[in-house]
Parts: sequence; C-alpha cells; structure tokens
Amino acid sequence: MKDFPSCFGENGVQVADSSSSSSSSSANKSAPQNLVTCVYQYDSRTFSGFITVTWIKYLMGQGLSIAVESPANECLCKADMKPWLFSKRKGFKRFVVNSATVDIYWDLSSAKFGSSPEPLEGFYLAVAFDQELCLLLGDSQHKAYRKIDSKPPISTATFVAKREHVFGKRLYNSRAQFHDKGELHDLRIEHDHSKKFDNSLVMYIDKKKVLQVTHLKWKFRGNQNISVDGISIEVYWDVHSWLFGTIHDKAIFLFRTRFPGEKLATLPSPHSCPAILRTKDTESQAYGFSLVLCAWRNE
Repeated sequence: MKDFPSCFGENGVQVADSSSSSSSSSANKSAPQNLVTCVYQYDSRTFSGFITVTWIKYLMGQGLSIAVESPANECLCKADMKPWLFSKRKGFKRFVVNSATVDIYWDLSSAKFGSSPEPLEGFYLAVAFDQELCLLLGDSQHKAYRKIDSKPPISTATFVAKREHVFGKRLYNSRAQFHDKGELHDLRIEHDHSKKFDNSLVMYIDKKKVLQVTHLKWKFRGNQNISVDGISIEVYWDVHSWLFGTIHDKAIFLFRTRFPGEKLATLPSPHSCPAILRTKDTESQAYGFSLVLCAWRNE
C-alpha cells in the first residue's frame, strides 16, 4: 500500500493546518481551510494514473485545484484557480506532457454551493487526454459536450478516494459514498465529552448506529468493520488530539473498502493528513475506495 499522489498533499493546494501551539493567536492564524479533495483513477489510450480535484472554500470565495499524476506519483500537470481569480468562473487550460495534450475545462458560472466547498449543481468540470474525455463531473454535461471536441472514452475515470474537512463542537456531519457511483449516505459522528472520565464516540449512517466506542481515553485509536451497501468497510479512528491536544486539533476517521481475504492495515499517523491509502486487488486489478474525514473541534 502506498500514499496517495503527491499532488493530493496539503502543500499541493496550499492548505494551512492547525498548529499544535498552545497560543490561541497562533492557532487562529493557522486555522484550517474548508476543503474537499477527490481522487479519480484514469486509464486512457495515452495516459494512466490519477486525477485529483480539490474544492476549497475561502473567506473571499471559492477555489479549485486540478492535478494529473502518473501511477508513479509524478505530478504531470496542475491547474489552480485561486479565489481572487475565480471571478472568471469558466475557462480552459491545455498542457503538453511528453508530446501529448491534457485539456481541462470548467464552467461554474451558474454553480450553486451549500456549506461544502463542492458545488451542488449548475456546473461541469472535464479532463481530456489527447481529446479523449476521461473525467466529467457535474450536472451540466450537455454544456460540456457542446464545448469539448472529444473522442468517445475507452473507460471513464473511477472515483477511488475522498478527503473532507468537517467542523463542529460535538456533532460532525457529512455525505459520503463508499464506492464509485455508489449511493450517497448521510454520515454523522457524535463525540460525547460531557462525562469527564468516560468520553464516547458514536457513528451513524442514514440515522442507523453502526459504531459505538466508549472509554475513549483508553480507546482513542482503533478500528472496526461495518457493512454498507453490502460492502465490507473498515473504519479507523484516531481522536488522540481531541482528548489530549488543543481545542483546534483534529481527529482522523478513515473508511476503506476491504477486498476478500485482505489483511487489516495500520492507520497512518494523524499528523500526515490526508491519511488515505491506495489499495489494490491484485486479482481484479481494481482499486478500493477510501474516505478520510479530518474532524476539527470548534469550541
């Protein structure tokens, strides 16, 4: 198992994580930005590897980063739409990589956003390799097809990982799908710290309790298997920073699909967020899906 592509890292999108300093002023200066990062595995006639799409929500507006990587984690090209340039909410960028072309198209001029940095509707984002469309996101695909002169794809990119920052005092909410094109589920994590010596953690999927951990001060790291959509999901948690860090520290929750017979992995260090692993079934050559939630405590 390897780390996800280097463009997927925090520095790749210039994100500031919380400092471990006890100074509240320092913590405020390094407060985390609200972002969602999605990773797609692609395989075209001329390219194979990963596409990383990061949606960022700044105080001054929305930001967007798209990176293309080879299977060896080499960043082939990267496009950043910073918020002060984001007034131009649609555009096109072309890169030439090893005599081949990478075209990136986006149109967010009519996009609608909620609390998450990801747009809800009214947009498209497309990536093509040598005019072969490999990734198309959004609900305005008819606009994309009119804009893009593209060959039919051999196969579209597969959604293999997602990392999201969530914020709260006791409740942390998200929406998640646990495999490519899977059903969206409501995910809720509750941290009960009202009892001084018996913190607890409860996790719900679509209002159904799927995991409960008591005595967190002794079980602040662990893992447990659950089932979602008939798929085996291994859940890892590391809430050490919640219990023993500053009020601005984050906990890490990792959800990853398990292939039959696969051995359990160890949760990576919480300080290396995003803590996502790429796993591969050697028989089917398929990639499993991983979801990481970085849960920041606001008090």
